[in-house]
Amino acid sequence: MKLQSPLPVTLLTGFLGSGKTTLLNRLLRHAPLTAVVMNEFGEIGLDHQLLEETRGPLALLSGGCVCCQVVGSLAPTLKNLALGRADGKLPPFERVIIETTGIADPAPILDPLLNDRWIAARFRMDGVVTTVDAVLGEQQLDSYPEALRQVAVADRLVLTKTDLARGGEMEALRARLSALNPAAAQIVAVQGEMDYDALLDLGLFNPSDKHPDVARWLAQERYKPVAAGGVLGGKASLSPPAPHDARIRSFSLAFDTPLEWEGVSAALEVLSAFRAKQLLRMKAIVHVRGRDRPVVLHAVQHVFYPPAELPAWPDADRRSRFVFITDGLAEEFVKKLLEDFTRAAAAGTLAPQSKSAAQSTA
Repeated sequence: MKLQSPLPVTLLTGFLGSGKTTLLNRLLRHAPLTAVVMNEFGEIGLDHQLLEETRGPLALLSGGCVCCQVVGSLAPTLKNLALGRADGKLPPFERVIIETTGIADPAPILDPLLNDRWIAARFRMDGVVTTVDAVLGEQQLDSYPEALRQVAVADRLVLTKTDLARGGEMEALRARLSALNPAAAQIVAVQGEMDYDALLDLGLFNPSDKHPDVARWLAQERYKPVAAGGVLGGKASLSPPAPHDARIRSFSLAFDTPLEWEGVSAALEVLSAFRAKQLLRMKAIVHVRGRDRPVVLHAVQHVFYPPAELPAWPDADRRSRFVFITDGLAEEFVKKLLEDFTRAAAAGTLAPQSKSAAQSTA
């Protein structure tokens, strides 16, 4: 019996009222064979009643936030969807979209998709799509840390209600989004219309698809510190970052010589164990000593995707390259952590107690 390729899963998030359900309806017209998992905060769910007819199944998680119910509800829901598809009781859907509440932290939702072996064999995370209200987006980013985190972990940012926003507002918002998440493509929806293909089949969490687009995926050159009155991607920023954004930092690190895998692994374990909430997003392509092919890594908070080798280097650049989006985690600390642990591993002096020592310096 031939095993089927894991079905892509899109995580659709965005702050309250930013147009997630409207976007979901449009996506279902574009890709009707989609299973939808909706999460609604409160005992009575209403958003699912706003969905238009779809050819795929609908599963509703109500009574709480999906990031709090992952263990109890999301994993069994995905298993039921897979079993129903396999035995023909459900339509042969081709993908899954999980829509979170507007106040959800997206990171924990990745946990069962990556760490439940049964689910990971049947589903794969395709990407995180975040809607941003073009009119209220700046105000929401100022007021709610959830909105900042939703933007920071996104692979695609969809600007909604753009027909209601003034030109200056849009430019300032887009500059701010670029500062928060430099590599995420910004897609402008005009009265609900956009390139929907740009939101699906991203392959961002599928290492086998990384060879042709790893440079774009990393977009390392765009991760430059942004300060008030500074530059952003080589262009002057239109406005200084808001005070609430000061904790959200994006930066890149590059290492010219091959790294010892034990050192890289130990450093990332320290970050996962002691700084998971501050590690909003990490992506890397690593030249591991003794290996000819690069290793791809990525993580969202405490959830680290299993390392995977690319079939070949995407270009002539053989440096190890890391990009980070963090919440209150200093670039200097992360750099020193990677340097110290990889140096110790190369010298054969990496010891278990090094992790405790690193914790005390964090």
